[in-house]
Amino acid sequence: MKKQVLDFEKISRICGRLAYQILENNIYEDEILLVGIKEKGYEIAKIIEQKLKDITSSKVHLKSITIDKKNSNQISKFDINFNQIPKSVYLVDDVLNTGKTLMFAVNSLLKYDFDLIKTLVLIDRNHKRFPIKVDFKGISLSTNLDDTVKLISENKNLEAVLV
Repeated sequence: MKKQVLDFEKISRICGRLAYQILENNIYEDEILLVGIKEKGYEIAKIIEQKLKDITSSKVHLKSITIDKKNSNQISKFDINFNQIPKSVYLVDDVLNTGKTLMFAVNSLLKYDFDLIKTLVLIDRNHKRFPIKVDFKGISLSTNLDDTVKLISENKNLEAVLV
């Protein structure tokens, strides 16, 4: 049985708020880099990218990173090629469960010369097992450990459900 946690309208509104928070943290920067963790984190990052483009003249870059979920220490794909690396990067994921995926993604970003790495999630379940801090979160959701929160595409619109 699925229970809807967030519909597309709420996700869009949350992403708008997150875009403003990113902008407030980059008030003096002319470039912002969003890195979405594939698959659904990247979908959230695309929404935030569009919201940022609506509210700022800063250049917004969107990249993706793919983590092998069965072997999280393997970054299977991360394409970053800039003439000059933006100073700020925002790592975006959909749901923070244990923090393992986010931790490995942050680790892969440390290889680049960023001045600032911030983490951003749509839903924080507060079940972290790894020492990762979320800088920006859409909502906190208290759940049982056996519950699963997923972002699914329903008629080309994202929704968050509890299963």
